[in-house]
Parts: sequence; C-alpha cells; structure tokens
Amino acid sequence: MRLGIVGYGAGGRYFHAPFVQAADGVELVGIVARSADKKAQVEAELPGVPTFDSLTDLLAAGVDAVTITTPPQTRHDLVLEAIAAGVHVVADKPFAPTAAAAAELADAADEAGVVLGVYHNRRFDTDIRTLAAVVAGGELGDLWRFYSRFDLDEPGSIEAGPDGGLLRDMGTHVVDQAIWLLGDVAEVSAELDWIDLPEGRTDAGFAITLRHTSGVTSYVSSSKANHVAARQLLVYGSGGSYESNGTDVQAAQIFSGRRPAADKDGWGYEDESRWGVLRTAAGDKPVPSEQGAYFEFYEQFAAAVRGEGPVPSDARAGVRTLAVLDAARRSAEQGGWQAPVVP
Repeated sequence: MRLGIVGYGAGGRYFHAPFVQAADGVELVGIVARSADKKAQVEAELPGVPTFDSLTDLLAAGVDAVTITTPPQTRHDLVLEAIAAGVHVVADKPFAPTAAAAAELADAADEAGVVLGVYHNRRFDTDIRTLAAVVAGGELGDLWRFYSRFDLDEPGSIEAGPDGGLLRDMGTHVVDQAIWLLGDVAEVSAELDWIDLPEGRTDAGFAITLRHTSGVTSYVSSSKANHVAARQLLVYGSGGSYESNGTDVQAAQIFSGRRPAADKDGWGYEDESRWGVLRTAAGDKPVPSEQGAYFEFYEQFAAAVRGEGPVPSDARAGVRTLAVLDAARRSAEQGGWQAPVVP
C-alpha cells in the first residue's frame, strides 16, 4: 500500500512516519510539508521520501492511501478531498469536532467505496494491551469498575480555543480505549477544568464516568495544566484486581531517538520494574508486558484495504467515540447524566 502523510508536525513526524516505515506491506511515498523548515526536516529524517506542497499534488503523484494529520480545523476538507479522489484515508484524532460531523465523513467514505480509518493508535499501547490480555484470561471474573488516569505535565501542548481542548485530545484516546475494552456506553457524567488562553476559553482537564451497556462502570480522567505526570490503569472484578502504573512506552522510545523499524521484535515493552500486578485469592502476580505496536495499526489498515481483514478503528468507531465526548460536554455544561447520540 503506497501511503502519503499530509502534515509533518509533531503527529506526522513522531506518531505516524516512524510507524508507517516499520509496517509490513506499507510504503511511505510522500509527505505534504509546506514550510522550508519542515521540508528540511523530512529530507534529513526520511531520506528519499519526496515532499509535496499540497494534498492535491500528492494525489496527482499517485497514492493508494493518505494519512491526514494536519490541525483539526483543516482536517475535514482534506479528508473529503482524498475520499473524492477515491483514495483510502487514515484520519488523525480528533476525527471531527462532533459526532454529527464525523458521520458525514463516514457516509462520504461509504458512498465512495473507500476505507476510512481513525488513528485510535492507543488501542495499541503497551499497558492497555496488557490489560486486555488479563481481562481475556478470565482471572478477574466479572468486571465491576475500570479506572484510567492519564496526566501529562504539558501545559504548552494544549490545543487552545473552542475547537481544541483536552477532551477532544486525550479524551478521544482514553474514551476509545474504554469502549474498545468494555463495549458501548449508555450514559455519561463529566466535569471539565477550564483555563483562559489568548485563543479563548479551553478545557485543560476532565473527569468522566461512563456506564457501559455491559454493566461495567469506567472512570477516565486526564490533565495537562496541573504539573503532574502519571499513567494508571486499575480494574476491579469479582475475582480480584489488576493495577498498572506504567509509562508512555512508545512515545518515550520515539523521543529518545529510537525507531521501531530498527528493532520491531524489541519495540514497545514496559520495563519489568513497572509491570502491572494481578491480585487474586491466589496472591499477587506481576504480569509481563504485552508489546505496544503502533505499526500494527498500519499493517491492519493495509490488510483492510486489500479486503483481508477489518479496519483497526473504522469511521463508525470514531463516530461512537465522539458521541460519548459530545455527551460528556453536555453533562459538564448542563449537569446530570447524558446519553450519547450516535448519528
């Protein structure tokens, strides 16, 4: 699958290009980068990969698929342009500002007969994959409660203004993880923390309670402006509990200069000192880390394009996640429990 990336900011540079290059069955054939500085970065970091001034130019050069990882306010029109050209699309998150807007993109892809996926890459995180394996093992019994906390000391990286905010940013990830792990959500209660920025009032933290149709209750929270960094997953079930206090393994590896293509087998494992612990009547048991592997998203997406498997996170999954975020925003504004409305 010949794939081009539209945008070479932090997302394209660190969370897409290295994993596209590591993915079997995928060839990175171009980057849309307009500024001279970005073009120089591409030349230095991705030797031999050509740059293009626009998506239109990239499409004219010939691609099977594109990843759209430009700022959220520009993403909608670019996704539609690629769909109209008959090209398969990976849309970065947030997929759209609302579930209704996301449904329009999903409908357009269906009508054009192209595959549209949403880059919910944190389904491929080390810690959530380890937790999923623990749940599948059955030792927790019937699940009762799930806690997910993801705090980052990154006030400067908050996407500011009415189209930004942490709910659409990190909220997309932790809510999607909860839905992926535990199923659809029946109702939502949420609180948001607000800061005033030059671009406008912006949510910089959230705490959300999700009641799943499966009967499990999830509590997901995140902050970026409180000068604390922590990642915790905690599950209670009839058979015991599981707790992990891990690290953002793949991001840390990328920012340290490592690249998955250089060592796919050794990529994405948590250090043994931070393995999660399963606690049951039989005692406490450290659980070895599963592999975190964002490149598997692209391998699965390429297989879906070939008609050989499901999309790793399809457009309708993106719509469902945004419906929960819409309900969380209504709850924060109006109070009480709100039911997600899936267009």
